[in-house]
Amino acid sequence: MALRIGLTGGIGSGKSTVGALLVERGATLIDTDLIARQLTLPGGAALPAIAHEFGADVLGADGALDRSRMRELVFAEPTAKRRLEGILHPLIGLETERQAGAAASTAPALVFDVPLLVESGRWRAKVDKILVVDCREATQVERVVQRSAWAPEAVRAVIDNQASRAQRRACADAVIFNDGITTDQLANDVNTVWRRWT
Repeated sequence: MALRIGLTGGIGSGKSTVGALLVERGATLIDTDLIARQLTLPGGAALPAIAHEFGADVLGADGALDRSRMRELVFAEPTAKRRLEGILHPLIGLETERQAGAAASTAPALVFDVPLLVESGRWRAKVDKILVVDCREATQVERVVQRSAWAPEAVRAVIDNQASRAQRRACADAVIFNDGITTDQLANDVNTVWRRWT
């Protein structure tokens, strides 16, 4: 039976980098953010329900979900996030378990990359261990501004809508503090957790 690891961290924490390092060590990565994006690409399974719920103007000219328009809506309208999650989460859950079932017999560990793991409240029961990637908020803002060319205020709005660092750390079986360290040091920290858990 493969070890099930829930991987989470705030925007810009370096969670995806840690996920890639775990894959290098033999884990199978199941990326719920990627699944959500695939569900909202042209022809994606979630689009008819999203368009019905929010109107066709949340879809771009290419037929995919207009993510920036949807983000604006979610921040402007208190119920929008819950309504969107009500459509996406069941579909993400089905695809996540399908991928997990396909990989369970061959991988030593399944890593579920879940940005909102703490917020959902459902994941503790679904995984054996939770690994949190943590860094200072100022570092999060700096990284996302560099990586995605977002305005700092937009990054802070996302941070404010995610669980706090303290809430994530309180749920963790292990925390990797990815701030002010080299990529080699990060890899060593990942090794330590991997060896301890597998």
